[in-house]
Amino acid sequence: PSHIDFIKSLDYIPVGLGTKKFPQDCLTDQSGNNISKKNKFYGEYTFHYWLWKNYLNKITQDWIGFCQYRKFWSLNFTPNNEINLSNLKNKILKKIPEQLNNFEVILGNPFFVNQRKIMKFIKKGFPLIVSNPQVLFDSKVRNIKFHFDMFHGNGNLDKAINVLNENDREDFRNFVNSYKSYNQGNMFICKSKELIIKYYETIFKWLDECEKIFGFDLNSYGKIRIYGFLAE
Repeated sequence: PSHIDFIKSLDYIPVGLGTKKFPQDCLTDQSGNNISKKNKFYGEYTFHYWLWKNYLNKITQDWIGFCQYRKFWSLNFTPNNEINLSNLKNKILKKIPEQLNNFEVILGNPFFVNQRKIMKFIKKGFPLIVSNPQVLFDSKVRNIKFHFDMFHGNGNLDKAINVLNENDREDFRNFVNSYKSYNQGNMFICKSKELIIKYYETIFKWLDECEKIFGFDLNSYGKIRIYGFLAE
């Protein structure tokens, strides 16, 4: 709630999530058809669900975009130590450049999971390293699946993929086993409502199936937020 005025000053639309109280002029995930009670586990995806079920058809703008309260869109990269509350407004994206109008979706720069410090792998993924020591010496082995297993439970990604719809299942399995990067933050900008709806239909049906596997009796941040990380 303390960030609302600042977000408005950026000409962005603030959204309140979870159990905290927000002003009436702030969009929240608590009204209408909602899964707000799952915010602890789903993160910002409780808002995506609310948007899909209650508000998406009311939006008249061509482009629909999402950011996070600590991550914003910008056309140019700026190191964190050079960003402050005074200059942020001049750095964030306010309008989609004309050269991107031929695209349906804009994603952020990729995050490479195989470039993290070796000590991070040892600290978080010691059992995985014992079973496959090659990951310490060969960055090519450190794919998205290795990264997910390390932070969110060994084998959990495979369990989740097994209940993904048949059309996407093997493509996604191949992706996480082959690729070393993904577009992080659950952030995207899209000008096709049809594409957003198709994405929501797929993602929430899948997460509902994943709930039958993992439930909500979870511990540690990496597992408590497993549904948000699966969506990402």
